[in-house]
Amino acid sequence: MQFTNVTAIAKANVYFDGKVVSHTILAADGSKKTLGLIYPGKFHFGTAQAERMEIVAGNCHVKLDGQSDTREYAAGTAFDVPANSGFDIEVAAGICEYVCSFIA
Repeated sequence: MQFTNVTAIAKANVYFDGKVVSHTILAADGSKKTLGLIYPGKFHFGTAQAERMEIVAGNCHVKLDGQSDTREYAAGTAFDVPANSGFDIEVAAGICEYVCSFIA
């Protein structure tokens, strides 16, 4: 996956003592994405805006708020998270790489 004509924000977004790290990119059309790494562990994220999480390497298990089932996602798959919601994400081994698109 490659992005052209974007502005990259050098300052990292660091969560959970460095176990989740991302960088923000801004497109010319005003859209925003984050590119990140998730190291092994289980984490919860809340969302203000709807998001689409695309897994580009590794794998993870995800449970969306309000749902009882956990699903596995691997490279080449994606899941959507509604606005004002959240999700649990777990990486058992290795590093999970993702692109998060904020949906208007």
